[in-house]
Amino acid sequence: MKGPLVVVSKVKQFIKEAGMNTADSTKHALTEIVKNACLKAIENARIDGRKTVMDRDFEI
Repeated sequence: MKGPLVVVSKVKQFIKEAGMNTADSTKHALTEIVKNACLKAIENARIDGRKTVMDRDFEI
């Protein structure tokens, strides 16, 4: 999949509200984090014999 997996404008606003600026490279790092979390959740659902990824499949 190409492109970010997060709404960058929402993340930038969240960070801005904390009084910080956001580097352009942030979207790439966040995309990798989300992608890896999704892949792990997909695997957890498969191990559990489901085709539906649920909140409990994400390791927080």
